[in-house]
Amino acid sequence: MISTSCTNRVGTKMEALDDRALDHVADYFRALSEPLRLKLLNALRGGPLNVGELTSLLGCSQANVSKHLALLAKLGLVSRESRGTSVYYEIADPRTYQLCDLVCGQIAQRLIEQVQVMGGFGANLSTPQSNAQPAAKQKAKVKVNR
Repeated sequence: MISTSCTNRVGTKMEALDDRALDHVADYFRALSEPLRLKLLNALRGGPLNVGELTSLLGCSQANVSKHLALLAKLGLVSRESRGTSVYYEIADPRTYQLCDLVCGQIAQRLIEQVQVMGGFGANLSTPQSNAQPAAKQKAKVKVNR
């Protein structure tokens, strides 16, 4: 069981969670494992959108977008608000983007390291963090789109 001292929104550590809570965490990460769901979250970075707008933006069927939004809403990643005959979705917690950006940065770093191990193919690549380092310390330079 989780002690009440570990249950605040900001301070809960994974190591303090029981099996039931870890199941919820796994569900959260499973939701983020689907590329279309990540595209939906990215589309919502600019603010609330309805299913029709998301469908047009992403080029997907309305049924597919609705299905994925329902799961994201169930897990608390997005919230819904009725406005007349439309339902608008928005990100429920902006920290979700911090998590996604952290993972994307780690993946980019890993790819840069793999290229360096393979000899760099003559490319001049640098890590996103190395931009503040002197040129002599820069290992590689890569533009990472997020």
